[in-house]
Amino acid sequence: MRDPLIPPLAAVAAGILLSRVFGFQMVESAWPVGTFLALAGVARWVRSRWLTRISVALALLFAGVFAEAWHRPGPPPEIDAGSRETVLLEGCVVEPAVFSVDRSQFTLEIDRGARARVILALLEEDTPQKLDYGQRVEIEARIRRPHNFNNPGSFDYAAYLARQNIFWTATMTRGSAARILPGRCGSRFMAVVFGLRTAAINRIERLYQGDDYATGMMEAILIGETSKLEKVWTENFRRTGTFHALVISGVHVTVLAGVLLFLLRLCSLGEIPALGVTAVAAWLYAFVSGLSAPVVRAAGGFTLYLTARFFFRRGRVMNLLAAVALVYLLWDPGQMFDASFQLSFLCVAAIGALAAPLLEATSAPRSRGLRSVANVEIDPHLEPRVAQFRVELRLFAETLQLWTRLPVRWALEALAVALRFAFFAFEMALISTVIQIGLALPMAEYFHRISFTGLTANLLIVPLMEAAVPAGFLAIFTGWRWVAAVAGWMLTISAKVAAWHARLEPSWRVPDPPLWLALAFAGALVALAILARNRLWRWPALAAVLTLFGLLLWHPFPARIAHHTLELTVIDVGQGDSLLVILPEGGRMVIDGGGLLQFGRKRRSNLDIGEDVVSPYLWSRGIRRIDVLVATHAHEDHSAGLAALMENFRPRELWTGTNPSAALLESAAHLGVRVAERRASPPFDFSGARIEVLSPPPDYVSTKPGNNDSLALRIAYGAHSILLTGDMEAPMEARLLSGSSLVHTDVLKVGHHGSKTSTIQPFLDAVAPSFAIISAGFENSFGHPHKDVLARLAGQHSAVVRTDLDGLITVRTDGRRLWLDTMAWRSSSSWWTGEHPSNWAMADGW
Repeated sequence: MRDPLIPPLAAVAAGILLSRVFGFQMVESAWPVGTFLALAGVARWVRSRWLTRISVALALLFAGVFAEAWHRPGPPPEIDAGSRETVLLEGCVVEPAVFSVDRSQFTLEIDRGARARVILALLEEDTPQKLDYGQRVEIEARIRRPHNFNNPGSFDYAAYLARQNIFWTATMTRGSAARILPGRCGSRFMAVVFGLRTAAINRIERLYQGDDYATGMMEAILIGETSKLEKVWTENFRRTGTFHALVISGVHVTVLAGVLLFLLRLCSLGEIPALGVTAVAAWLYAFVSGLSAPVVRAAGGFTLYLTARFFFRRGRVMNLLAAVALVYLLWDPGQMFDASFQLSFLCVAAIGALAAPLLEATSAPRSRGLRSVANVEIDPHLEPRVAQFRVELRLFAETLQLWTRLPVRWALEALAVALRFAFFAFEMALISTVIQIGLALPMAEYFHRISFTGLTANLLIVPLMEAAVPAGFLAIFTGWRWVAAVAGWMLTISAKVAAWHARLEPSWRVPDPPLWLALAFAGALVALAILARNRLWRWPALAAVLTLFGLLLWHPFPARIAHHTLELTVIDVGQGDSLLVILPEGGRMVIDGGGLLQFGRKRRSNLDIGEDVVSPYLWSRGIRRIDVLVATHAHEDHSAGLAALMENFRPRELWTGTNPSAALLESAAHLGVRVAERRASPPFDFSGARIEVLSPPPDYVSTKPGNNDSLALRIAYGAHSILLTGDMEAPMEARLLSGSSLVHTDVLKVGHHGSKTSTIQPFLDAVAPSFAIISAGFENSFGHPHKDVLARLAGQHSAVVRTDLDGLITVRTDGRRLWLDTMAWRSSSSWWTGEHPSNWAMADGW
């Protein structure tokens, strides 16, 4: 077999998957491993080849089950303290302090395998406290566990931190400092590594002093330090599919290893010693860059390649890739479900299994045939097609000589140089295309983005950024500012190329594909990889891949919505609001987009609630377009995510209340979205439902944005209705009471996150909701929902559900009955998309 390690990798991966889905225990998987190994020994003794292979495959499958069960995390460590309680923490600094504009951050190991991410807000006059690896410190801080946005398809941030043994975030008291304790902790080796890392960061800051953009970008590219990296700087790279060139990755290891290996070979060092020195340097870089998973995998792969060369083995890309994957999956099976792991290995697999055979069938033999093209004695030893190609080149060169009077040898060399450039461009374009197609499924699943301009953007940006990496390290080692300037110039040119391509990139986002399409596309890619060297079958396999790729991109599938049903889904966006309303005739309305509410000096967050939380949920439902986007009022916890939603889903209309955000109106004008300012008005029919705007009143005037600007809606279908009040407070509730607008409603979205300034008793008496839904952040600093509001709702006998405790909340009605569902009521997530099976509670007659 050409790549004998691929079947064992497939067996181990299948075992890990089975264990993750069915939750096998170690005992249940240990004895089958021994049994099938023993059976394999017997089969080999009786010379039954097929039985030997089947037994070994099953042993490897159960080895994968055992590895997953062995590494399955246990219960998280506990600290006896509430989220608002200030405690004294003592521990070891295991990641030194890094500073951004307005805060300091470091990682504190409180006990073995139990760490906290510590954050200290800095005032402008504060001098940041420098903390190094291995210092023992005591801090005063409030701790809390990381909390996910509890929606289908959401990123599991808590599990991501837990894989780094980080189980808490600790916020130090403003103005406080860590107390340095006597003694040292940690390992001496890691102290040296972090010393090198800190020195490199300090050198970058000196080289690019006063240039925040270059400092943040170069630290991220060279060292993997992203604390100063702002999302706005990288948005064009994300849109054009070139963001991978910015983040520290295995390609960085490859480039640096290649440069170092070239220099060592120039110094007449033998191949094996040079490879050994380079492997040591690769592992040192992996440690200095913070043991970034892609870099560790690349260093491991380089080490395996060195081992193969030491034993005079010819390295095959797919076999080496399978060996690296086997080692890492057995060491940490959880990586199999990590997006970074999947993208890294699929990228290399696409090149080795798809691009390489296609190049071998097209340009690669002819490109090799350009070597010593004038030497006719080589022709008999080459493939017939290559020999013929060389003969035709010489004939063409002779024709050029007759036209131009150039010597034949000059004409032949000029042709060879031109063709080398042409073949190089073709090969880079083909590899870029294959990578785009090979990574299409995880890119659609995780990022909902497939770039169209990435084919040419990668051809320009990747060489520039990979040249900037060795130049940047040369600047770090030497302190030469002119070299740093060259690296910065390459970064600037790359940014301009990305910006130019971003202007051409269509706003084409891809919802989650149906399961059958994901499986069919993955199967077609595997079939193409197997048949790529078969002249008869590779083209039909390629056609199948391209057809399924087109379906993945086009996504002509209906959204997952119930017809003739009114649905309200309150999305968990933390301390904010975002609601999805599906109307009986299929109309889609999104009310508010969530956001991060900030006071005082505002810092630019890398988290966009509209892009990173609300949009993924809508895409998980297969939604590509919405009909109406509603901005209830201009406060950031409701409106900050609306711009991203408008860009991603292109609504037909934007409904606003009073004092809409100027930036939001500008975005609507830019995208051609019609804006309709809504005031209290008689009910009207819309997509099968009856909608009434209750507030703000026609004569309402406000000089600055406020909660009472909120657009309040009542939506009715059949015998049931839903009341949505935004952040409306007591004065506006009282004004509604003075009219005749308030009647009984079945579902109330409680105003202002359950604040005591809203939901007054007379208002509740008039509305008398059966269900009360509160959207609030987990353990938020405002104390929402307020205990008085909860008491009033309890007195009204309303069933209360809350996003901070229950996650995403959905209410549906067919006009006669009501169904209520929350994420907290659902069972474990499905492994492929993060979707959860439904567990509806039906409320007949409510």
